[in-house]
Formats: sequence, C-alpha cells, structure tokens
Amino acid sequence: MLDKLNLEHILFLDIETVPEHSDFEDLSPTKQKLFTDKTEYQRKEDYSPKEYYERAGIWAEFGKIVCISVGYFNFKGNERKFRTTSFYGEETDLLKRFKLLVENYFSLPHHLMCGHNAKEFDFPYIARRMLIRGIALPSQLQFFGKKPWEIPHLDTLELWKFGDYKHYTSLKLLTELFNIPSPKDDIDGSQVRDVFYKEKDLDRIVTYCEKDVIAVAQLILKLRQEELLEDHELISV
Repeated sequence: MLDKLNLEHILFLDIETVPEHSDFEDLSPTKQKLFTDKTEYQRKEDYSPKEYYERAGIWAEFGKIVCISVGYFNFKGNERKFRTTSFYGEETDLLKRFKLLVENYFSLPHHLMCGHNAKEFDFPYIARRMLIRGIALPSQLQFFGKKPWEIPHLDTLELWKFGDYKHYTSLKLLTELFNIPSPKDDIDGSQVRDVFYKEKDLDRIVTYCEKDVIAVAQLILKLRQEELLEDHELISV
C-alpha cells in the first residue's frame, strides 16, 4: 500500500526530449522515409512528414533526451527535505551519469523509480536511448522476463487510474485538483523543442524538468494524505 512505502526509497524522475535533429531535412533519406512510415497513421492528411517532425521527440527512435531530473526525500528526525538534481547536455554523457546514480544509490529490491506516465514514456524511452547509445541497461530498467510486480517502477498516472486503464489524466490537471503549484507556469512539453533548438536555453528546460519532478513528489504526498512540501524544504543540488 502507498502509505507503507518508505519515501526515502523512491527516486522521482522526469525526462525532457526533443527531435534528434532540428529539422526534418537533417535526417538521412532512409530515416526520412522511416519517419514518414512510422507517423503515417498519426499524421493522416493533416500534416506532411516535415511539418510533423516537430513532434519527433516523443519517439525514442527519432528523438533524444536532453535532460533527466531526479529528486529524493531525506528525513532527519522531524526535518524533511526534498533534493533535486539534473543530468543534461550531450545525451550519451547524461545517460551514463544517470545510470551511475541509479546503480550506486538506488539498489534493488528496496528502491523504486517514480514518474507520471513514466511506465509508458520515461522508463522505456531511457532504456531505448541507452541501447541506441551503446550503454548497458541497469537492472532497474531491465524488463524482460519479469512479472509486472517485479518491476521496480511506480507511476502516479497508474495510481490515479485505480484500474481504469482507458482513463488518462495529465499531471497538470492533477496539480490543479490537489492545489499543487503547477510545473507548467513557464513552458510545457510542447514548447521544449523550440526552447532547445531556437532559443538554445537548456537552463530553462532543466528548471521545467525539475519542477515536474517536484510536482510528482507532491502528488505522492497528496495521495498519502500528507502535507505538501514547502519552499524551504526544497533543495537543488
């Protein structure tokens, strides 16, 4: 049960992704064709592959990770802190540094990784990009041959579904419902591509990513009927 979980054993995370290249024309002819085929159903006749390429960051085969932010609770007596840190920049490097953190500080079977819609997006995306970059998967991201309850992942979207698997609720909506400070007060996911390629403002993306991590932690607290984190309890390292 959720109230039995040790909050210090949960690694909260969020990722930000962008298309692998800034423009469709930067893809090889082969990959342009593969992207065209991959997105044919979604695009229908409304968009050309070139126009639709701005959304390419949602697919690990055509996108890349530019930031992984993580957060974790720390308790000392009655004092509660929530620390966040981010891995960003060149993808291979940030993935290696993230893997090092996971393997050294969040070991199985006692620790969990948690995100919103992370079972459908963040966790598999990280795993796919690691393999594409030639990085061996940490045990926390190895799914093959495991039963669902053996996978050390917690998903706030899944918790909110209560078994209603046709139901999707955004993190933005849940933060509004529970009076949690919105992580979307500056940008949202649809703007990350332009902020990265046009504005070249990676710091802004990192800040947004860390706010999402904090929001997921706040949501877990609300689902446990506990008090929200206050500003003085938040530490960025």
